[in-house]
Amino acid sequence: MSLSENSRFGIFRTATFRLTLAFVAAIICGMVLQFVLLFVQMTHFEAERSSGILHREADVLVQETPERLEYQVRERATNDLRVVINWVGLFDGHYRHIAGDLKSWPEGLVVDGKVHRLTLSPTDDEPYEMRFLAVRVPGGRVLVLAHSLHLLSELRYMIRRGALLSVFPVVMFALLTGVVLSHRALARVKTMHEAIDRIMQGDVHERLPAARERDELERLAGSVNRMLDRLEHLMDEIRDVGNDIAHDLRTPLSRVRARLERATSSPHDADYLNSVIERATLDLDQCFSVITALLRIGEIENGRRRAGFAQVNLGDLVADIVDLYEPIAETNGLVLTNAIAQDPATSETMTTFGDRDLLVEVLANLFDNAMKFTPAGGRVTVSAVSTPGAIRLRVADTGIGIPEAEREAVLGRFYRSDKSRHVPGSGLGLSLVMAILRLHGVDLAIADGDGSPEMPGCAFEMVFQLSAVSEGA
Repeated sequence: MSLSENSRFGIFRTATFRLTLAFVAAIICGMVLQFVLLFVQMTHFEAERSSGILHREADVLVQETPERLEYQVRERATNDLRVVINWVGLFDGHYRHIAGDLKSWPEGLVVDGKVHRLTLSPTDDEPYEMRFLAVRVPGGRVLVLAHSLHLLSELRYMIRRGALLSVFPVVMFALLTGVVLSHRALARVKTMHEAIDRIMQGDVHERLPAARERDELERLAGSVNRMLDRLEHLMDEIRDVGNDIAHDLRTPLSRVRARLERATSSPHDADYLNSVIERATLDLDQCFSVITALLRIGEIENGRRRAGFAQVNLGDLVADIVDLYEPIAETNGLVLTNAIAQDPATSETMTTFGDRDLLVEVLANLFDNAMKFTPAGGRVTVSAVSTPGAIRLRVADTGIGIPEAEREAVLGRFYRSDKSRHVPGSGLGLSLVMAILRLHGVDLAIADGDGSPEMPGCAFEMVFQLSAVSEGA
């Protein structure tokens, strides 16, 4: 089967066409229900109308004298009685015919003043139904009035014929509409398939046609395009990370190779060889630290550490980290200040939901950075503010600071500012911080610190949402 034939017959397999068939079935069921209800209402209306006619005529004729009543029955063909009553008969007490065009007593008719629906079977015509009313009149006689249901039969016929005639064009129009809509949907899906094929062939810049996302298919295409944008961004990051890893590992490995080649090129004493081995070990340790940090970031970004989440008091956590780093700060000539009030009331509002070990790693990295880039005589301050719906934790210093144009870039892997080239490091510390905070759903912002215009310093502001607290509860 050719592609065009496959596309043509594929119209009948689309969800739109199947939905159209369901819609056609619903239309037919609705039409049937409508005609049934119409027929029931018409039958009820005609029954009430004929009963009213029979009772009104009977009430008028009962009041006539016997002679006058017999005369009107005999002369029915020449007066108005024939217009409203189809059959009339006057019988004696033994149901013998006296006058009128109803010659015999209808079988099954009871003289009870109620309207009965009976079937007459003339010898020459087919049986037909009529509504009869038998009432007693003066003189011991019985008056029988009959009203035909031919109008109801005609209405039934018109309803059936109208239903049959209207179903066909409605169904055909609905099917034609379904074919047109299915063809349109199939054409859009075909365009998307072609775009997906180009993406699978390596064109990562290709996107699905989403237009203005006015319907479900376009909104789905828009979501897929955003996913592809994210994947392309991640692929670029992976490529950049690979280049950065090669660049950062090449330098220490090259130094190790050069030292080992010099050590083996000519005889040297044991002290020289030991120094070469020691420096090579330090370079290898730097390589291992880069690899370990990357593995750590990957583990955290994969969300494998959420099993260790519990209630964590940020005030107690900060106090422990400050006690640990205070001696190091004094050795470097820095002042490390904990500005978080240590009282029970404040402690209750400083509780969040997270992994204590990972949050310790966040603060440790921020303190390390602050002390690296803050000259002697400076200060590092950690503070916190509890606001409605959030806890804002701030680590600020009076160091060299981070230029505003580089504040987003420093959170990426292996990025190092020009001001920090002289300081040892791998450029992965803030990437690790960002991965941990992203795992905890914490927003991070970088601003100027507490320094002077010449040394503005840097401040890392973290916002812990209180919704995380309820999750832990």
